[in-house]
Amino acid sequence: MIEPKGSSQVIMSEFEPQNYRILAVDDSDVVLKMVKTTLERAGFDVIAAPSGEEALDQIRNNGLPHLAIVDINMPLGMDGFEFCEAVLEFCDLPIIMLTAVEESETIIQAIDQYAEDYMTKPVSTGELIARVRRILRSLGKFAYPLEQYTKVDDYLSVNFANCEAKLNGGESVSLTPTETKLLYILMRSSGKLITTDFLLKRLWPLETAFEDRLRVYVHRLRNKIEQAPNDPTYIVSKRRRGYIFLPATGTNGNS
Repeated sequence: MIEPKGSSQVIMSEFEPQNYRILAVDDSDVVLKMVKTTLERAGFDVIAAPSGEEALDQIRNNGLPHLAIVDINMPLGMDGFEFCEAVLEFCDLPIIMLTAVEESETIIQAIDQYAEDYMTKPVSTGELIARVRRILRSLGKFAYPLEQYTKVDDYLSVNFANCEAKLNGGESVSLTPTETKLLYILMRSSGKLITTDFLLKRLWPLETAFEDRLRVYVHRLRNKIEQAPNDPTYIVSKRRRGYIFLPATGTNGNS
């Protein structure tokens, strides 16, 4: 299911695990300890959460991870699918389902709607590391440090979990979940062309959506975050191709 997050795959000359934060969500202390220890030994920064609710709190307080590893059956509170639905409302976070559920219908639902990969317990530590590395290599490192407020430049910061942009160091602007997810996808591959078709598939994966719908959301987002929406510097159009996200100092394209 893994696709390049843009018109072309991000190629990294050297993969550095310490640059990536991974969120592990599982109600089993044993599984959480295994995942955390395994990935930390491989060099990754790992945050563990015993429930979907606590995982969402971690995201709200510390910012998004680069990837999440999520169990499905967590009886006390939201299950794994509910957590995925909540997160994917406002971002395009890559997710690996790590679960004991082996029913084909569940696997199909997980991969079709939520996850980049699906692994059944028990899993070998080597296989877990390999799958995590494969997905992260395909995505590349998020273009900006992922924090509670992800800073683009001195003018624009974004709080993805709260669907909020902060302008010029102070003014807060509310974003819709779809606007926030659109901004996340564009910012993830800052400086690279993201095709219209790719954006449509990632924003509305279970719907038939057309370019006019995307244009409406781009227009609304520009009106909220651009200093001059009619002369955009962040979200730059490439006619008949797609969009590029640039910092405010970037050069304009054909909008």
